[in-house]
Amino acid sequence: MDPMNSSNPDIRDSGVGWTEGNPEEVEVLRRQADEVLAKINTLEKQVNEVEQFYSASDTTSFLKDRDSEKRFTTVRKQQQDASRREAAASKRMKELMNQFATLLHQASTNNYHLSLRLLSTSGLGPYLLSHDVLDGISLWSSNHVIDKPMDFSTIENKMEAKDGTGYKHVREIYADVRLVFRNAMKYNDEKDDVHVMARTLLEKFEEKWLQLLPRVAEEEKIRAEEDAEAKLNMQVAQEAAYADMARDLSNELGEFDMYLKNLRQIVIGKFRKMSTEEKRNLGAALTRLDPEDLNRALEIVAETNPSFLANAQEVDLDMDAQSEYTLWRLKVFVKDALKVQGRSSGGIRSNNDDNNDKNKKNNSKRRREICDAIVKTAVKRTKKLSNL
Repeated sequence: MDPMNSSNPDIRDSGVGWTEGNPEEVEVLRRQADEVLAKINTLEKQVNEVEQFYSASDTTSFLKDRDSEKRFTTVRKQQQDASRREAAASKRMKELMNQFATLLHQASTNNYHLSLRLLSTSGLGPYLLSHDVLDGISLWSSNHVIDKPMDFSTIENKMEAKDGTGYKHVREIYADVRLVFRNAMKYNDEKDDVHVMARTLLEKFEEKWLQLLPRVAEEEKIRAEEDAEAKLNMQVAQEAAYADMARDLSNELGEFDMYLKNLRQIVIGKFRKMSTEEKRNLGAALTRLDPEDLNRALEIVAETNPSFLANAQEVDLDMDAQSEYTLWRLKVFVKDALKVQGRSSGGIRSNNDDNNDKNKKNNSKRRREICDAIVKTAVKRTKKLSNL
């Protein structure tokens, strides 16, 4: 919400500007003030939530209150649907991986039994070395040739992994199998049996892969379409939920605005009439304000007196023409401002001095600011939310 920078008489400070009244009536107003503050905090959080959603391209933040649970039922349903789609897509990809394993096996059968056994023998290391070239060549020296080692045992282990470290896409397996053959061809001379064997197996493997590729492309297309649809559905659901929240907040702010106006009239009716001497002291105290605080004091007068020009070069402030509500607001504001300025409050003495500690004074000031600002901003918020 917008910063709350106004000052209002604190209705908890029952002695400031108030007529002698029923203590029970004062206590009722105090409770109402507490309820107002609690309601303001709730509305402020909800309005911020809506504003953040509409100011961000993506949002995953949701309110946790009971009303928001109802509003975001559709959003949760979209999330559940997305999880089910992801599970189905993972199952289809697993089937493609199994088909890939079958194709790989087919590419290695018949005349390639010896080759497959040679390639997967643990004693040969990851580079498909033949027995006649293995002697005298260490794995350390081969690391200078092969940048990324790979072998069929590693591929098999990743295909069977259940801990989340396995392959997520059949193309990942395809890339590793090609890497095995490429490494063998890179490490061994073109005329070497292992190089020839690896090249032949790679060609056979590529032929089988081309048979599977249309299914892979189809699955990728399906997944891309599902992801796009899920993202769109989630966005639509979120926008609908927040639009509903914005409408509810707009209505609630309108009702709260009326409540505050009625409460303010009740509080205004409790102010006692300021004496002539008090008005004179207040006028003198106004002259001791710094320019910024003086401008704010004049704005307070203008808020309830539209004919008063607060920004004029010369201002004639007739204390007798001001309402009691305005006079007491001025008195409280000037008193606080002079304290902040570190000056003596002099002629602006209050009949009932505030003997509370510093923390209570700060809380009272904050309460006055909030109560005053919410009245002014409620209508503005209503208009703003209605345009979201």
